[in-house]
Amino acid sequence: MMARVEERTPYIIVAFQECERMNNLMQEIRRSLKELSLGLKGELTITSEMEVLESALFMDNVPENWTKLAYPSLMGLGAWFSDLMVRLRELESWVGDFNLPSSVWLAGFFNPQSFLTAIMQSTARKNEWPLDKMCLQCDVTKKQKEEFSSPPREGAYINGLFMEGARWNMELGCISSSKLKELFPMMPVVFIKAITQDKQDLRNIYECPVYKTRQRGPTFVWTFNLKTKEKASKWTLAGVAILLCT
Repeated sequence: MMARVEERTPYIIVAFQECERMNNLMQEIRRSLKELSLGLKGELTITSEMEVLESALFMDNVPENWTKLAYPSLMGLGAWFSDLMVRLRELESWVGDFNLPSSVWLAGFFNPQSFLTAIMQSTARKNEWPLDKMCLQCDVTKKQKEEFSSPPREGAYINGLFMEGARWNMELGCISSSKLKELFPMMPVVFIKAITQDKQDLRNIYECPVYKTRQRGPTFVWTFNLKTKEKASKWTLAGVAILLCT
């Protein structure tokens, strides 16, 4: 696969890292299931590891040996496996030609931080700017992923983000209070690009934490600056956050 790549750009390096992690996970799933199958047929002695795997499968839980190689998730086994297949297809479509997708599903990464960092590295390298003086600018568009046919010249369009504790108001172009019974409203596509820190406009923004799951805490990814017409403290007190997966 590496032979097909002319230049190892920051995005290509992320793609290789993601492929390596996906391969490790898929190999462990195949190995453990094959072993269990042989054990149940009487061709192998049943071990405690096989018993733990069998119990997890029966209870619709993701086996611990798999979660160690995977990513934070609160899903049961059935939903988790369906989600894994979507991630696999997403990765396969990217590494098919190594062109950045028109819109990137950030939740599909094992390590979403590495992709966001690659956006900064790519811009810094292109303009010969120091990486430690870079930051990400977050512009929420008014479009859904189907409306994009090509990636931006710099940065990336990000889809599949959810908001908890508030919602994104497309008409006003800012954060608004949640609607009744709307727990995790989907955000429109977000345009992420790298700028130098001195170009940052920090007026009327809420520093919104981004997490991989609603478990929050250890699943922290980044902070996106979102526009607000109200005081940022309102959203801080409401615990407003962006989630990659609900």
